[in-house]
Amino acid sequence: MDKILVSLDSVNKVYGDEVKTQVLFDVSLEIPQGQFLALIGPSGSGKSTLLNILGALDRPSSGTILINQQNLGQLSENQLADFRNKFLGFVFQFHYLLPEFTTIENVLLPYWIGKGKPNRQMFNEAQRLIERVGLANQINKRINLLSGGQQQRVAIARALLNRPQLILADEPTGALDTKAGDQVLDLMQEINGENNTTFIVVTHDRNVALRAERIIELIDGRICKDFFPQEVGKEKSIEILESHACVWDEPS
Repeated sequence: MDKILVSLDSVNKVYGDEVKTQVLFDVSLEIPQGQFLALIGPSGSGKSTLLNILGALDRPSSGTILINQQNLGQLSENQLADFRNKFLGFVFQFHYLLPEFTTIENVLLPYWIGKGKPNRQMFNEAQRLIERVGLANQINKRINLLSGGQQQRVAIARALLNRPQLILADEPTGALDTKAGDQVLDLMQEINGENNTTFIVVTHDRNVALRAERIIELIDGRICKDFFPQEVGKEKSIEILESHACVWDEPS
């Protein structure tokens, strides 16, 4: 049995003091090491809130979150920041790269902020990652001179610098055309296969979701669908996604 990397037990999130708004309701799930999971759902369904909680950027109102057997609820804010730097990587739709910096400077930026001036070993690692994402010829080029697809590749290289066990991607292809989006998705799936890195990808794109190993849909803060496209087939997967009924397809 694959190691369980992420475990959520009855996670709830409520915002507000006098006027309370509940965004997540008793969310429970387990994600094995190396799984490529798509998280889908309409706007306001709680996807971003759940991703922020998984990324240790926000805390649940109740419930338990274990990542790599570490209970995040027992960590202080400083410990959470250290945990993020060691175990998690982030890729966003708007990649938050610095346009006046070069490709390698952007990849090294998290190390620079967290630990100071990078040493030769980190420069070599950043160069290796840039080559891995297919940008060896762009290593010293300023970010604002790269295409959107190339910039997203830089963001992926940056996310990989600390060799995370879990990468959280929020609409990573949302700002790209179809060809560039497919190339970025190909790259993420190659990294998933090569390194056994777990990916959780938030997407509104059904075609992106169908390429995932597992699809979870949130509706009004609750898990409504949880199934495995390769097990049920593409046609059945599309039928499930288009259905208003809630579906769970637990792994055998």
